[in-house]
Amino acid sequence: MSKKLFALLLSASMVMTMLLAGCASKPNADSSEPPADNTQSGSDASQPVEDNNEAKGRVYWLNFKPESDQVLNDVAKMYTEKTGVPVKIVTAASGTYSQTLNAEMGKSEAPTIFNVGNQAGVRDWSDYAVDLTGTAIANELNTDAYNLYDENGKLVSIGYCYECYGIIVNPDLVEQAGHSMDEITNFETLKAVVEDIHARAGELGFDAFTSCDMDGSSSWRFTGHMANLEYYYEQEGSVWTECPPTISGKYMDNFKNLYDLCINNSLTPPTDLSVGGHDASEEFRSGKAAFQVQGSWEYEDMKEQVPNAVMIPYYCGVEGEEKAGLNCGTENCWAINAKVSEDDQKATMDFMVWCVTDPEASRMLVDTFGVMPYKQAAESTNAFLADANEYSNNGCYVMNWATNFQPNVDEYRAALVSALNAYNADQSDANWANVRTAFVDGWAAQYAAVNG
Repeated sequence: MSKKLFALLLSASMVMTMLLAGCASKPNADSSEPPADNTQSGSDASQPVEDNNEAKGRVYWLNFKPESDQVLNDVAKMYTEKTGVPVKIVTAASGTYSQTLNAEMGKSEAPTIFNVGNQAGVRDWSDYAVDLTGTAIANELNTDAYNLYDENGKLVSIGYCYECYGIIVNPDLVEQAGHSMDEITNFETLKAVVEDIHARAGELGFDAFTSCDMDGSSSWRFTGHMANLEYYYEQEGSVWTECPPTISGKYMDNFKNLYDLCINNSLTPPTDLSVGGHDASEEFRSGKAAFQVQGSWEYEDMKEQVPNAVMIPYYCGVEGEEKAGLNCGTENCWAINAKVSEDDQKATMDFMVWCVTDPEASRMLVDTFGVMPYKQAAESTNAFLADANEYSNNGCYVMNWATNFQPNVDEYRAALVSALNAYNADQSDANWANVRTAFVDGWAAQYAAVNG
């Protein structure tokens, strides 16, 4: 570039700067640095309406659930159109939230909303979180059950929904196979139905379980959710309030019962599970399998194709499990970044309050996430959450999300995936012993890694 041309451009820039100085500035949705390379989505719904140029502050929600990306962007767009406040949604790729959060928090325009969904997150991010005690969003809550506090009593994050998970069943296929849902009351009866369907899959035209892939898009169903049955029963009737330094693995045989049942009676052979690439949800929706290990968030996508779907507990052979209910809890928790400007904090608070009080917005979020524990939020129409309530009303125990206490969660689960993949390839006693080691010794090792 010639010096003359550079001088002309500089002059023009100075003139433009002086002109803009006398004008009210509009929020700039593109002012933040680009998201980390491992983000799945960086959709930006932050263009304000033309007649609103008084908006102060910005909202940047770093989302950890890929399946909710579209609805969050729809909600963000709706809010910006109403208020002019820029709202950006960035969604981390599956299994990369911790890395993405660490990368994004170091940027000049860091997330204003981020997820702190367990006690490990509280320990790591308490200093970055606004104390939400007595705030406008906290005052909208109808329960304290899903809030997370640090050791000093600071309200670090609050749940914006609660969910449930277990085994989703297509009762119509079960009946086509000559069985009834009333037969399934514990592990032995579940096993009998599942193994019969799998043995006759060619004749029936459908299998028992959907694929149980162990790639990044699916492994969390087993290393997070199904693992919960071991942790839950280890609590021995109490509830963990902090991560224990060790676990015993007392209920590993029960985990093995259900895990073996799933991988050995599914559409995909165990030896092919490490590769992934199978869409378990689509397999279930299209009637290729009668059972799927999943959660209540699946309901909206399947209700049209499988309107009679129900959710049953993780039956695994534990004594008295006839009175088991579903796994209920949340890791969907809002924290506000204490390191961003006061304008950004206020804009974020206003946005959160709107999300739980606006009829249309709360309906969209409830339909996606589950029950929102807020006074003015839309009521859930999720049938799986209704199943959870029915179990509770019938005196069944709720399996709380003890899995939220997994230490150094990404590293811990990566070791579980590795051990389970080796076991899937060769279901030997030695390989199962390695799975147990990853569960038990891995817990102690990862606890020590983060606690010293």
